[in-house]
Amino acid sequence: MITTEDEALAWLRNLPECDATAMERLELLVAMLAEENDRQNLVSAASLDQVWLRHIVDSAQLLPHVPRETSGVWLDLGTGAGFPGLVIAALRPGCEVVMVESRSRRIEWLNRASEAMGLNKARVEGRRLELVETQAVSVISARAFAPLEKLLTLSARFSTSDTVFLLPKGRSARQELHDLRTWRHMFHVEQSITDPQAGIIVGELVGGKGMSR
Repeated sequence: MITTEDEALAWLRNLPECDATAMERLELLVAMLAEENDRQNLVSAASLDQVWLRHIVDSAQLLPHVPRETSGVWLDLGTGAGFPGLVIAALRPGCEVVMVESRSRRIEWLNRASEAMGLNKARVEGRRLELVETQAVSVISARAFAPLEKLLTLSARFSTSDTVFLLPKGRSARQELHDLRTWRHMFHVEQSITDPQAGIIVGELVGGKGMSR
């Protein structure tokens, strides 16, 4: 379990994707986040004291669940301040990361941060998820987006049997998965490395779209 900023940075530097250029991108993101947080409440002010632990590594810990050679779109739902979307794009700049966010000030922030970090393959879908055009994607992530049942209802049309769902759910992960009744799936809960009480729902829907029964 990672508990300090020094441990977070050490873990990050050992990540295969984290070369010197990636660290420069992430350092820029951290600096821009602190500045922007004075203008709009992107994240809690208290969390900035542990920004590498609470936001950067908390997002980056999703990467080991997706092989580096995976191609296709990474769809991040309700990206908000950019977590995990901007972090994933910073560490895997060759991956097409699509960040779905409907709030205008968040959209402006995501576009500005992406441009500053040179994330040429990252883009923002500035609308509600219901209005985003359907496409098959390789990965679907969502951090504090919606309860699991609703999240799957909204996002299943983007999935195939190969699409990996990565859903940080905090303390509710095991309970939400236990309560899931209307979907055929191969989900399990992974322990978060940044919070001893948090879990990440990982896995696939069986057979792709329209799993309700």
